[in-house]
Amino acid sequence: MTEDFRETVTRLTSPREANIDHLLKELFEELQKGRVYWSNSADPRNILRALEVNNVHEQQDAAEYFERILRKTSGDAAKIFHGWLSHRTTCLKCKIPTDSEGPFWHLPLELEDSLGRNYSVEKGINKFFTETEFNGDNQMYCEICDTKVDANRKYVITHHPDVLILMLKRFDFSYQWMSYIKIHCNADVPHTIRIPENQIYELYAVVEHFGDLRGGHYQAVIKSRDEGDQWFVFNDSSVTKLGRNPFPDNENIV
Repeated sequence: MTEDFRETVTRLTSPREANIDHLLKELFEELQKGRVYWSNSADPRNILRALEVNNVHEQQDAAEYFERILRKTSGDAAKIFHGWLSHRTTCLKCKIPTDSEGPFWHLPLELEDSLGRNYSVEKGINKFFTETEFNGDNQMYCEICDTKVDANRKYVITHHPDVLILMLKRFDFSYQWMSYIKIHCNADVPHTIRIPENQIYELYAVVEHFGDLRGGHYQAVIKSRDEGDQWFVFNDSSVTKLGRNPFPDNENIV
């Protein structure tokens, strides 16, 4: 989460049962007081019940539950993570584009086990937004031309979120093993990244997964503006300040 998200949640004045803002507000207030023991109202188990988490010892997908938190949070608080993405198809005969638009919380990037080479997040972004051409047996039907035609299709962000989340899809189905596997290749993560339509984002957090599909552990490395842009490691109940910047400006990090 971010300082803006926390401040929006803590400005909440009238709790709504449909949202979990009031639960997050109570939790943030207890954390800011530096308390070790929770009051009944700020008990984290209330949030777990609201998120329908029945077993805290069972591994869950971080991206899935992050989206679940945002969907159960009020629109005012969650909007900084909320973007709009269009699947734009352009008929190459009449040149008229048609858009299929919808909201998104993160952009999924397909990883490839590249035989010892690092996966490039920048190249992954470029591939995600690369235009695909449909022709031959793969022609698409155009309602304007009333026939199958050659066409191009690409993703276009029509509303850029304040905070962009990239999900590196490390779990994929292997036809060799006929099961899901984890892709363990290293990834080059840039300090800043440029998204089409000339939007630039600066890295401020990384979530890391250790383990495999059946079990593992998540931890996060986050930059806090409240602490003068210091970086911290969040590892369950342990929060540790790093003595160095793990993500130097203008450098790619493996």
